[in-house]
Amino acid sequence: MSHIHHLTILLFLLPVLVTSSLHGARVELKYVDSTTDFSKSELIRRATHRSLPRVSKLVSLVPSNNFSAACHASTASYVMDISIGTPPVLMSAILDTGSDLIWTQCNPCTACFAQPNPIFTPANSTTFSKIPCSASLCKSLTKSTCNSECDYEYSYGDGSSTKGLMGYETFSFGADNSVKFPGIGFGCGTNNIGATDNSSGIVGMGRGALSLVSQLNVSKFSYCFNSIHNKGSSILLLGSWANMTSNASKSTPFMPNPHGSPMSSFYYLSLEGITVGETLLPIPPSVFQLTAEGSGGLIIDSGATVTALEERAFIMVTRAFMSRIKLPQASGASLGLSLCFTIPDGGMKSVDIPKLIFHFDGADLDMPLENYIVEDTTNKLLCLGMVSTRGISILGNMQQQNMNILYDMEKGLLSFEPAVCSKL
Repeated sequence: MSHIHHLTILLFLLPVLVTSSLHGARVELKYVDSTTDFSKSELIRRATHRSLPRVSKLVSLVPSNNFSAACHASTASYVMDISIGTPPVLMSAILDTGSDLIWTQCNPCTACFAQPNPIFTPANSTTFSKIPCSASLCKSLTKSTCNSECDYEYSYGDGSSTKGLMGYETFSFGADNSVKFPGIGFGCGTNNIGATDNSSGIVGMGRGALSLVSQLNVSKFSYCFNSIHNKGSSILLLGSWANMTSNASKSTPFMPNPHGSPMSSFYYLSLEGITVGETLLPIPPSVFQLTAEGSGGLIIDSGATVTALEERAFIMVTRAFMSRIKLPQASGASLGLSLCFTIPDGGMKSVDIPKLIFHFDGADLDMPLENYIVEDTTNKLLCLGMVSTRGISILGNMQQQNMNILYDMEKGLLSFEPAVCSKL
């Protein structure tokens, strides 16, 4: 255990850093609303409404979709505490597998949103330096301008955006900031739109050159998310400490990303079918196919709460649940969900709810009930925790909770197994 470094994180998903000088690292994550006193119903409502703008923006990136989404507050779910600069300044950062850039708000700020920590001032740090135009990280930006320095512009799946200056800085982890990583390229945002829900910035964990994963040459990482109703810590592991722990684990390959598209940072999986109850639904294979142009396919995302299924598949799934759940349908508008039922007096335990299985290439994800059924006891609603979309499907973090999920970039595999997060 001498090579594990413990970090405390706010639950939006935050990555832990690992380099060749370390065997691994461990970070504790907390759900973004875990320190609040919201009721279970309000937690559900906030989670689903946080997710919908992100899904909309992700869909707008698909080449075949000719619309743009309005800007919304950031919609991730898990956060961690890191420090930046010398002397170190605390930064509560969102972990986002759906983007690459690492960034925080910086002074002098022309447009900044409220954040829980002091805004970082590069002039006060002895280790800050500007990234030159010739640097590979600057050239990796899709939107940048270069005169004497590397300016950037970056937008997210939920509609938030940041503009500013690219710089190198020392990032520190651990309660005593003892785990330090110098020379990390990041965005110093002085013009920022949206907000980041109780955080000061974002740490991208995507597949592009700007991400923390790529900058630290991390070959693998894993996370385990607790339920949103569990105030205990979730876990992020990097490097050699990121592994499967049982014979119950299953693996599916990542699909090649469409090159030269806004989707090239995502982790694509091959979803081959869906079973509801005992029935494999007759969903045409083309529904989940990823085209060379970048439309279609399914990504696994740490930021979206609920899974978004391509419309044709979603219709089949909802009809299958409607035919098997013998309850009156009800409006789920308050939760942002399409398929809901009225809970009987006996509660959800008295309802016969069918299984839900996602069939990936080489691996079946047989979800526990709490990973796809949302229960709102205040409004007596039982809902399917999924939404409809077009052009792309997204596996959200609700469907990943209470599972150890391993991203192995070297082997090109995503592995998963049931887990008790506190025991990892």
